Amino acid sequence: MKKINLGAGTDIRKDFINHDIAKLEGIDIVHDLNVYPWPWQDNSIDEFLALDVLEHLNDFLKNMEEIHRILKVDGKIFLKVPYWNASSAYIDPTHKRGFHELTFDFLDPSKEYCKQRPYYTKARFKINSLTFVLNPFQPYISIPFLSNLKITSKIGKKIIGFFGNLFGNIILDLELELIKI
Repeated sequence: MKKINLGAGTDIRKDFINHDIAKLEGIDIVHDLNVYPWPWQDNSIDEFLALDVLEHLNDFLKNMEEIHRILKVDGKIFLKVPYWNASSAYIDPTHKRGFHELTFDFLDPSKEYCKQRPYYTKARFKINSLTFVLNPFQPYISIPFLSNLKITSKIGKKIIGFFGNLFGNIILDLELELIKI
């Protein structure tokens, strides 16, 4: 099974091809993801891990098209991205964007946004899971016994999503699992 850890940085993972833009210790492939095509063959990879990567790149849809090109059918990508109105989306000066919980709906043909605007991209993924990551009071107050809370239930995401859109810095990140179709 071939797996790529995109933008690994210092998070080197065994059994993965570790990629980054910088030649750091443990990095197998050095490549700028804003330069196309990426250095992997079509339909050659089973799994991508992209934790805190997409927000650094110039063209979200083009990057998703590259992931789609490289993944095998039924291949998976595990993503973590900052929420659009979380401080984490803007603290890092290299971040170019944050993400809304419906952003990835434009890639899933079962979702209304993809049906309304199928011409945005040909990259198609099934959203297998979407999780809200909350860490109340961060980055201002650290509470030792309170770590990241993960909301996965449909009703929980509706309630938290409502308040997360109304007030900033409630939802810290989104975690997703997408499957290439």
